[in-house]
Amino acid sequence: MWRFQLVLIVMVLFTSSCNSKTKKAKHYLNLAEKAYAEGQYEIAKSNIDSIKIAHPKAFEDIRAGFDLLQQVRKAENKRNIAYIDSMIDASILKFKELKVNFDFVRDVNYQEFGNYIPKLTPSGKTLEQTTLRSGVSEKGILFLESVISGVNLNHHKIKVSIPDGSYAESLTVTADGLNYTFKTLNKTYEIVRFFGNDENGIAEFIYTFQDAPITLAFIGKRTYTTSLSKTEKRAVGQSFELSRTLNELEDLKYEKGKTEALLRYLERGKEPSN
Repeated sequence: MWRFQLVLIVMVLFTSSCNSKTKKAKHYLNLAEKAYAEGQYEIAKSNIDSIKIAHPKAFEDIRAGFDLLQQVRKAENKRNIAYIDSMIDASILKFKELKVNFDFVRDVNYQEFGNYIPKLTPSGKTLEQTTLRSGVSEKGILFLESVISGVNLNHHKIKVSIPDGSYAESLTVTADGLNYTFKTLNKTYEIVRFFGNDENGIAEFIYTFQDAPITLAFIGKRTYTTSLSKTEKRAVGQSFELSRTLNELEDLKYEKGKTEALLRYLERGKEPSN
């Protein structure tokens, strides 16, 4: 008789323990459902994870948690898409505001994409002076062009600096078509284009310190220096802002595409592969 009683006690204790664990698993599930309803998706996911970690044998609640997790992920991605859309709208508005300071130039016979050239320093009017001009490709890539009029340096690099010693220096450019010299009856002209990474932070430096005196050095067989005017600094600063805005816009569109792809997977009830 006492053995039967002992077995009965053990069964009661075991059932009580299981019920207690089930209640705790459901508690995590309830917390997750509440967080999901309130849009607190990270908290919801944390409580769903707690079901599996603390109660690995609560299979029914784990399955319910997985179903809820799919809903959480869908809602999270829809929220992210809405946020990215708002950021895209803001970037488009900023681009339109900045674009009024530029002329769009494209030779349809030779160029697939055009360039935005600051109205402050139009290319056709800067050849007769030693200067630094800038532009932005239609795809958002910034470029600088160093122009020397009447001085033979064969320069391949430029450097900008301010009085406290801070500076930025381009990479060396030697590629055909980007580094060239030509002569007229009276003068020698040198034009070097620093495209993309070749400008090596010079535009950002000018944008940051455009209120300070900036010295521009042309580096070649020897070094020739001049001061950047307010107009030159402002034009480069405008190009930097436009390039940054176009790149941000492209990045946002890319992120939106990734998020939409993930949402399509979730809506088909599939997990995306890593």
